[in-house]
Amino acid sequence: MNDSYPSRRHTDKPHEKRSLLERLTDFISPEPETRSELLEILQDAHTRNLIDADSLSMIEGVFQVSDLSARDIMIPRAQMDAINIAEPPEQFIPYVLEKAHSRYPVYEGNRDNVIGVLLAKDLLRYYAEEDFDVRGMLRPAVFIPESKRLNVLLHDFRVNRNHIAIVVDEYGGVAGLITIEDVLEQIVGDIEDEYDFDEESGNIIASPDGRYRVRALTEIEQFNETFGTQFSDEEVDTIGGLVTHRFGRVPHRGERMRIDDLIFEVLRTDARQIHMLLVRRDPLAGQREREQQHVES
Repeated sequence: MNDSYPSRRHTDKPHEKRSLLERLTDFISPEPETRSELLEILQDAHTRNLIDADSLSMIEGVFQVSDLSARDIMIPRAQMDAINIAEPPEQFIPYVLEKAHSRYPVYEGNRDNVIGVLLAKDLLRYYAEEDFDVRGMLRPAVFIPESKRLNVLLHDFRVNRNHIAIVVDEYGGVAGLITIEDVLEQIVGDIEDEYDFDEESGNIIASPDGRYRVRALTEIEQFNETFGTQFSDEEVDTIGGLVTHRFGRVPHRGERMRIDDLIFEVLRTDARQIHMLLVRRDPLAGQREREQQHVES
């Protein structure tokens, strides 16, 4: 009697008819044994249009979450939008309105002494209560080390129903902050992250269908060499900077723009910058150029 567990290739239900070719393919094709092999299969599926770019992006984002730590995506201390408890509400409320966050770390004395988190909605009480006390409105601050893995942090966020954490360094000083949105954006897009390129793959990866996945940090000089373009690098240094400049703002995932004969689609971005682009030639570019020349003549 064979007690070994059957593989999934041999557990087809009786009523499912599979061709001889499919069964032979299953027999000679090994299943992926490593994460890199699995990603290669998924990327090949995307190349053959079996899954779309968004689906591939999210799957790769799931893998990234387990590899990254808080220090990799945190908002650095210098860029934190925080409130000084010593300031009266009438002084920091305009600041809160300008930044438009839902939560703010509150410190006393200096930024290493975070004493709590203030929810923007709690400031409504300032207009309804005569004895409004900011200190009494504070929620407890959660502190995590820089090395905390994002998959563990996401679990903690969900279990504890917390949305923000203060990241501290090995000496106990505040290094930055991270929110649940920052972690989720690693999966669904809008994330401070790039695809899992290895060092050998470079900044530009071509697909057989004529499309290219391009890191936004690719220097314009390298981009020009690959695509035969003549984009200027006087105002910006990277292709992501060029696209952002043309939009006039940081674009959202899925937004597209045509520059000369290239169509740029934003694959990954966050609130501050683009991280990944999908680039392809505009198939109608030649026709438009001929029509323009005909009009001018």
